[in-house]
Amino acid sequence: MLHALVAERLKQAHARVHALNVSTDAKTALTRQLLIVTETAKRDLPEAARRLSRFVQDLDEGRMPPR
Repeated sequence: MLHALVAERLKQAHARVHALNVSTDAKTALTRQLLIVTETAKRDLPEAARRLSRFVQDLDEGRMPPR
């Protein structure tokens, strides 16, 4: 159940990043963060869910990675 939820939220997060009107460098940095979450999910699904929640919250609040 948690696996399906994390997978769906990762898919949504990738779509949001793709749709952002930001530089290619910013999109690359955000995508790397999502790839880290994906790798974490392979070993520690609850931790991946926490990281993804923080990532989405940062996106919601307009916090972008440093350039």
